[in-house]
Amino acid sequence: MVIIIRSRRLPRPPRRPVLRRALATSGLCAALVAGAAAGPARAAAGPPAVPTPSALSWEVMDAGTGTVLAAGAPHRRLPPASTLKTLFAVTVLPHLRQDAVHRASWADLAEVAEGSSEVGVAEGHRYTVGDLWRGVFLSSGNDAVHTLARLNGGLSRTLAQMQATARRIGARDTQVRSPDGFDTPGQYSSAHDLALIAREGLRNPDFRRYMGTKYARFPASGDPDAYEIQNTNRLLVGSHGVEPYPGLIGVKNGYTTQAGTTLVSAATHGGRTLLVTVMNPQDGDFNTVYEESRALLDWGFATPAPQPPKQQAGPLHAVAATAPGRPEPEEPSGLPRHLVAAAALAVLTGVPLLVRRRLRTRR
Repeated sequence: MVIIIRSRRLPRPPRRPVLRRALATSGLCAALVAGAAAGPARAAAGPPAVPTPSALSWEVMDAGTGTVLAAGAPHRRLPPASTLKTLFAVTVLPHLRQDAVHRASWADLAEVAEGSSEVGVAEGHRYTVGDLWRGVFLSSGNDAVHTLARLNGGLSRTLAQMQATARRIGARDTQVRSPDGFDTPGQYSSAHDLALIAREGLRNPDFRRYMGTKYARFPASGDPDAYEIQNTNRLLVGSHGVEPYPGLIGVKNGYTTQAGTTLVSAATHGGRTLLVTVMNPQDGDFNTVYEESRALLDWGFATPAPQPPKQQAGPLHAVAATAPGRPEPEEPSGLPRHLVAAAALAVLTGVPLLVRRRLRTRR
């Protein structure tokens, strides 16, 4: 009697390397999907939104690199009012000794326009050049501007030099007709040009000192007729309901009937300096120019500092942000990329398992 014993084919043990790869891949897929879900949350925590000033022209510039961080109609040509005195100072300051003494004459004051702001330069009184510059920066004195222009060789020569300075630094939206910024036909500037001019002024230690002076004595200290003058930049000194801005170092404010209120501000935090120009706000009262400047400074310091450009192509560097109404393209969400990667890995992992299964069934 023959007993036939049929051996039962035992199933092959699972291939552990393949199984381990499958488990690892599934874990990676889960991580990618989790990252996709978290991606939009990270994107939402980006820089704050750019403010929306009512000013006709405005700009935020990083003074260190010259990069424009945000702007609204920055090249619109508008009357600059006394902010044009910054161009006068950039042009004339290097040519006059600060300790030189001058006796004011009738000719110095003959061309000061009626209705101008004045510091009180009086015929026959003696002033140092430094006194006159404090009259320019603190009291926005057109009488001090015209006196300094005469010391510089006369009004015509000074205007030609101012125009040449504007062209040299790339302020191509600026046309000079008066040294003090008083309303004059054919005279204009722009938010971008005024920022460029202020940035140029920051290179001069005298400019920096005068623009940041809050109080001074006029005329020379010790004169029996000397009196105190205060800087009219409310964001610098804090007055008329405006709180001073922390870290503000200057530069110049202005007002005329045609220009409205104008302001160029410079502030420093953590070694970084920003320049903000605001021209002719359309909403609010006289203090609106200061509050809109404050909001732009706050926004600028809340954004990452730009990297210095590798190549400089003219006076205007790359724009990192644009004005409201022209939003920058948003970064694409990480969700599609993560899901596609997870799906691709899942497919690639499943292909070897499916092939092996079909081979076993054919055997």
